[in-house]
Amino acid sequence: MRPFFIQEPELQFGQGRHIDIRFGISNYKPLDYRDKLAPKTIPLGIVGPERNISDLREWLNLCGKGIEAKSSNQPNLFPSFPGFGDDTPYDAKLLFDSRLERQMSMRDLPKSVDVKGYNKFITELAETYIKEAEACSERGASVVICALPIEALDLIDPDEPAPEDAETPETPEQDFHDLLKARAMQIQRIKPIQIVLPMTYSENVRRKKRKKKADTRKLQDTATRAWNFHTALYYKAGGAPWRLIRDEADITCCFVGVSFYKTLDGSMIFTSSAQVFNERGQGLIVRGSPAKIAKNDRDIHMTGEGAHKLITDALAAYRAEHRTMPARVVVHKTSGFDDDEIEGFVKGIEDKDIGLYDLVNVSKSHTRLFRVGLYPPLRGTAIEVDEDQALLYSRGAVDFFQTYPGMYVPRPLELLAEDSDRSISDITKEVLALAKMNWNNTEFDNSMPVTIQAAKRVGRILKYIGINDRVSPLYSSYM
Repeated sequence: MRPFFIQEPELQFGQGRHIDIRFGISNYKPLDYRDKLAPKTIPLGIVGPERNISDLREWLNLCGKGIEAKSSNQPNLFPSFPGFGDDTPYDAKLLFDSRLERQMSMRDLPKSVDVKGYNKFITELAETYIKEAEACSERGASVVICALPIEALDLIDPDEPAPEDAETPETPEQDFHDLLKARAMQIQRIKPIQIVLPMTYSENVRRKKRKKKADTRKLQDTATRAWNFHTALYYKAGGAPWRLIRDEADITCCFVGVSFYKTLDGSMIFTSSAQVFNERGQGLIVRGSPAKIAKNDRDIHMTGEGAHKLITDALAAYRAEHRTMPARVVVHKTSGFDDDEIEGFVKGIEDKDIGLYDLVNVSKSHTRLFRVGLYPPLRGTAIEVDEDQALLYSRGAVDFFQTYPGMYVPRPLELLAEDSDRSISDITKEVLALAKMNWNNTEFDNSMPVTIQAAKRVGRILKYIGINDRVSPLYSSYM
């Protein structure tokens, strides 16, 4: 066993590099700010009750002028938000127009929803938002914000646990977020949707169904909420905020994340695949074939044919997007690779005359390291178990923050290179860098690499989509 430490990977921004996303944008602007196709004006559609639209617009206008940093002994953990406009580092502004706002009436909202009526209620609520989001998109919105009122949130996500004698539903309870994204995907002209909860823009809002203060979910400071929200809007509008560092000598690479999801009725297991085509973060989605739990190791596996088809479809999509094949393919999978899967993946890659590839199993480890002092091991701490296996703390204490920003004791990732010509230390460094490529927030110490994060997120939404239904190829549709 050999311990080693990985210095925090830098990211590339418009005018320079930095390890932190927020400081990178503040100091060096988004990656694509010089690009003619970068979103300079973002027409914003907003759907929700009148009071929610008004409060949200007021908060966005406040954020546009900038938000002061939270008072803290860790100033790098809570930087100020520089504002959002054409005179700010984002070099982009939000466009509000009453024609892009669709007011919804909540008068018909039920006071409560029983077990049997839950799925019906959220389906009807989702369809209402979809109808209005379509209208916003047709009128020119680039991104549509669905503002949920607190009354609806209490119904679809109650804080109180169900009573012990509550009736058990015949079908699993559905998730509103995932259902809404799936239904929106069936209407191609609908622009990317951003769901926002009232607590994001109004700190005075309180959930009604709350018995103990301990149940209160911790709310991020205002500047951090502004950073996350506006960066997600920028990405969904077609922007590229940052990317991995790529030297001229580096070869082109296609990253593929493979995860699994059950169909809504639980009868079948399917493969979801989220591809991050390059270091810039441009990605497309490919849905895989059915998988099953193997009897010998009780793990989820595809057939050899399924693995071959998945990687073939992924590379075909890559070629259609980039007009060329990558020089290297990296496959990250949440379960181990069996012999049939390895054979299928390798054959599909080599069929395209690609000679460099890595098949890596990425999972959470139960092994923990202990560090003297108050904090867990530093993010970037790693142990090479053997030539094909390593442990990596992708979450941990961060020297730049001068603290550990998490709430729970972190677990390291376990990386197992099933078939690779690269060293396990190089694979580990790449996984740590890929953990910084989540465009849905600006905290760079995410646990999983974006390949796995995206595949899991995609799978949660794909289970609401039929085999013959439309699947959006854009990752922004799933965020």
